[in-house]
Amino acid sequence: MNIWKREFTLVDLNQACHDCAVHHLGIEFSAKGDDWLEATMPVNEKTMQPVGILHGGISAALAETVGSAAGHCCTEGTQAVVGAEINASHLRPVYKGETVTARATAVKIGRTLHIWQIDIRNEEHKLCCVSRLTLSVINNE
Repeated sequence: MNIWKREFTLVDLNQACHDCAVHHLGIEFSAKGDDWLEATMPVNEKTMQPVGILHGGISAALAETVGSAAGHCCTEGTQAVVGAEINASHLRPVYKGETVTARATAVKIGRTLHIWQIDIRNEEHKLCCVSRLTLSVINNE
């Protein structure tokens, strides 16, 4: 079942994020399906802790990025989504030089509230972080 209400391409999403934190962190939308959206991000000097592993706060930023983009694509007209809550459980470290992939899937897409599950995996497809994002749907007139 296709959940998207807006037509979009991965190129569209990446261009929309060109002049903001998303681009600075190296986050790129990389794949989509009928009911999921993915983005990748490198673990490097911009995204890691001083000890050389992925920073947990940056994992949350990646999760919120892909979840919010997915939520936006499930709205229409002048609707927009804004983050209301996010949590992240860090399961294993990811080291400098690796790339992580975050996949957002909807738990609930309501009229005023969306809940998204975002799983972040390493290059070996091992689960590194699980996150849940709650979005409020607003009218952005």
